[in-house]
Amino acid sequence: MNHRDVAGLAGLPERLRRGRLARRDLLWLIGASSGAAALASLSGCATSPVTGETILVGMSEAQERSIDAQVAPHQFSQDLGEAQDAQSNTYVSRIGADLAGRSHRPDMPYSYRVLNANYVNAYTFPGGAMGVTRGIMTEMKSEAELAALLGHELGHVNARHAAQRQGQAMLAQAAVVGLGVATSDSQWSGLIGLASQVGASALLSSYSRDNEREADALGQEYMARAGYPASGMTSLHELLLAEQKAQPSMLQTMFSTHPMPAERVATARQLAATRHAQTAGLPVQRERFMDSTARLRALRPTIQACQKGEAEGARERYDAAEGHFRTALKTAPRDYAANVLMAKCLVAQKRPADAKRYAEIASAIDPKEAQAIKLAGIARLGLRDYAGAFAQFDAFDKRLPGDPGVTFLKGVSLEGGGQRREAAAHYARYANSVRQGDASQYAVSRLKSWGYVK
Repeated sequence: MNHRDVAGLAGLPERLRRGRLARRDLLWLIGASSGAAALASLSGCATSPVTGETILVGMSEAQERSIDAQVAPHQFSQDLGEAQDAQSNTYVSRIGADLAGRSHRPDMPYSYRVLNANYVNAYTFPGGAMGVTRGIMTEMKSEAELAALLGHELGHVNARHAAQRQGQAMLAQAAVVGLGVATSDSQWSGLIGLASQVGASALLSSYSRDNEREADALGQEYMARAGYPASGMTSLHELLLAEQKAQPSMLQTMFSTHPMPAERVATARQLAATRHAQTAGLPVQRERFMDSTARLRALRPTIQACQKGEAEGARERYDAAEGHFRTALKTAPRDYAANVLMAKCLVAQKRPADAKRYAEIASAIDPKEAQAIKLAGIARLGLRDYAGAFAQFDAFDKRLPGDPGVTFLKGVSLEGGGQRREAAAHYARYANSVRQGDASQYAVSRLKSWGYVK
């Protein structure tokens, strides 16, 4: 935290009391609330399920499963949850399950979902919980490309790349992701990150080129076993490279978490022509893909408008961003992601009443998804409705337990309502679980000023 941030936060208690929270206060609160639960991890040697060789891992298989159960739901929620399209989700799950059954670790608890995030990416947690963004789903052209995408992610799980590379580092990042994203007067890029790129990048740090090459090879092997042409992997790579040239910002996270040098494409093409030559000519199932994703692809104008809005917001052009989100909502008024992004844009413009309305619309669209609930709480803080804000954060806790940032936000709500003792209890719990970042420093400063700690 720099000196300007300290000075800015110093007046937060008085602004809470007077109900004069500034835009930077609201954005800081959003950033401060985006932490995810973390686990302890162990290191040791294990046998690779793929090669049979000894590998050094940063977590046990039991921990791989635990990470998925405890951390993955928070990340998927930061990517705005599962898309409201049962057909596409069922379709992706069916293709993924078919491939997983032919993999080296068929008994892992794999799961698949299309996420509401508009950026282009797919990722997996170490135990096989996978997310595919709607941004990439609307760019692919065939089932073979989808199988390549899922097969690649299965390759990471089967080779235990996360266990080898991430271990304690990944889990430590999960505990503090987002705590420092709102520490300046211009904070939209951090705000956008809460919905998409920052979360995935921070939790799922980049794989090495060797990891990517191995995941490609395994993905092609699983594709071939399932009856797809292995050239689908090459086709997917070519599509992504073309998109990267046309829209580099949309592929920023994809290429940061999945490095794609030219030789990787060449290697996939060579394997398709040699090791998997027998798959040449197999159907890519374009028609089946188009039929199964028709409803999702109908949202492409909405997704593209949201992408433009996020890009404008990242440049601090809030009025332009709002215009793109309004365009998105004209084409799909009941789109959860567009309503959440509009609410965030309005928070950035210090319009909490309008932000609250869009957040509540989003909650009505998908009552199970938690981000709109938290955002409605932030907006209520800006409206001096401290009891209402606390109720929203409590509702978030019930839908997505384990986020220490929400404990902090409850403390802010209680402090704003004059309930110092209750606020102190929440600040203490937060400071004990998260030892770094702006929010932690703020919590400790309040405990010290109230005489609870020295």
